[in-house]
Amino acid sequence: MSSVAQKRGFGATVYDWMTSVDHKKVGIMYLFGGLFFFILGGIEAMLIRLQLLTPNNDLVSAGLFNELITMHGTTMIFLAAMPILFGFMNYIMPLQIGARDVAFPFLNSLGLWLFIFGGIFLNLSWFFGHVPDSGWTSYTSLAISSEGHGMDFYAIGLQIAGAGTLIAGINFLVTIINMRAPGMTYMRMPMFTWTTFVASALILFAFPPFTIGLFMLTFDRMFGANFFDHTMGGNTIIWEHIFWIMGHPEVYILILPAFGIFSEIFSVFARKRLFGYSAMVFATVLIGFLGFMVWAHHMFTVGLGPTANAIFAVATMAIAVPTGVKIFNWLLTIWGGSIKVTTPMLYALGFIPSFVMGGVTGVMQGAAPLDYQLHDSYFIVAHFHYVIVGGVVLAIFAGLHYWWPKMFGTMLSEKLGKVTFAFFFIGFHLTFLIQHWLGFWGMPRRVWTYMDGQGWNAANSISTIGALMMGVGFTVLVINIIITTVKNVRVSNDPWEDGRTLEWAISSPPPFYNYPQTPLVRGLDTVWIEKMEGNKSGFTPSEPVVDIHMPNGSIIPFFMSLGLFIAGFGAMYRAETTWGLTVLILGLLLTFIAMSLRSVKDDLGYYVKKEDVLRDLKSKGGSN
Repeated sequence: MSSVAQKRGFGATVYDWMTSVDHKKVGIMYLFGGLFFFILGGIEAMLIRLQLLTPNNDLVSAGLFNELITMHGTTMIFLAAMPILFGFMNYIMPLQIGARDVAFPFLNSLGLWLFIFGGIFLNLSWFFGHVPDSGWTSYTSLAISSEGHGMDFYAIGLQIAGAGTLIAGINFLVTIINMRAPGMTYMRMPMFTWTTFVASALILFAFPPFTIGLFMLTFDRMFGANFFDHTMGGNTIIWEHIFWIMGHPEVYILILPAFGIFSEIFSVFARKRLFGYSAMVFATVLIGFLGFMVWAHHMFTVGLGPTANAIFAVATMAIAVPTGVKIFNWLLTIWGGSIKVTTPMLYALGFIPSFVMGGVTGVMQGAAPLDYQLHDSYFIVAHFHYVIVGGVVLAIFAGLHYWWPKMFGTMLSEKLGKVTFAFFFIGFHLTFLIQHWLGFWGMPRRVWTYMDGQGWNAANSISTIGALMMGVGFTVLVINIIITTVKNVRVSNDPWEDGRTLEWAISSPPPFYNYPQTPLVRGLDTVWIEKMEGNKSGFTPSEPVVDIHMPNGSIIPFFMSLGLFIAGFGAMYRAETTWGLTVLILGLLLTFIAMSLRSVKDDLGYYVKKEDVLRDLKSKGGSN
């Protein structure tokens, strides 16, 4: 186990990947798992837009349309955007702080498998013919009366995946607090690490209420608990509070890491230190704090009263201030810089106007009287997608191009990358810009079809053409990935040549133990400082080469998650079939046995001998 040669590279077997607790492999599995669900969500979105291409269209039925909009939203938010960002957090954040792994490698693997099995559970609903159909927000007036097991798939699948999310958030928090390299104070952390830190804190406080709400929904549907049934003394509006107490911080859980990605990119490709670093940190923390004070702006029309509406309207407008600080700091980072227009930089430059448009329409909806007019119209769809696609998805594509050489040791084609950007960016604005006007013209969202002669035909056709362009752009990205992988042209430690943070100081991809010696951090943008002082290795070691302690891999997280996956089916069908209760018990038993094995098994890890590390350093020409 101690041989470096045995561990290096990606030519591992399926079992090696299933049992790996290496944060880099876990990050890659999060990334590709999220991209798989991104494709599923994209197909669902394409069917939605094709149905709305022309009036009185019957491409899909009204029931299937409800299922598509529910699964599209749920998949894209919980199973695509978050896991892809978790992939970047897992892979890059420990490298940026000079750590050898995350704080809890076993839990990291468990979080991954819970996400995968939760996502599979939710999407198997298509094969069982019972698909969630109450919208991604699952308002309980619909969710508790929805026939079949569709909403059970939703509630149980998201409970399984959500447990993985909570585990990941706690893990990232502890890693950043406890495992920073010597000299890396909080105010020397890269912005991506800072945004990971704040987003993880948001997960810690936002997801437990949602977990409780999902349990209550499950008990309402399975056992008649009546938490949300107003005819039996329950309260439907309570679900909306529970959902949005998670749902609005969720927007910042997604957008803050995106801000971190763009902060890294602007600094590297403008060849300047990030302008106003301290202000950016303060703005990040303030966004996280205010993110919990605005949830009821989603509920202006439910009758909370003018006082509550006014308070949440003011809070909504206040949160625009720290976001504005970030926008101006990015602009001032670019100002006077020696800009290199790479594919990641194109996404970053396109992000600013796109996200500002989404933010401005958000402030518009923060005015409760206007929101009464815009509520449940296509204006809301346009606003939301300008924030999520114009912010988060552009960041995901930017991060893929920016960190791909670090993660895989090969460089994605810049030419194909720019083709992807052109198709996706133009298609995005074609799709969603016109939807603002559709909202003004009175088109409700979530409608299956519309009649001719209402003035919506051309706008819907333009929107669908834009969606098809986005699909073409993503297809080019997939082709780019395949071509790059086949060519397998290796790159240096810092292929962009202007890397400023610690991940660019080690080989691409890094060895499984990350750093042969723990780095000594001597300031913000530590690799840039070392380069300016002529240190070609990119970092100053804080210790001699010593034996490195590493954690063992484990198959137990896979079986713990598999047990919950099996138990979910048993719970749904326990009252309808003879095998349902048996499956429930067997699934829970598998999880319990796996947990017990973890409890009684000593897992002391292993050591990589310093001779192996020195041999590895020598083979790569290292001199530390």
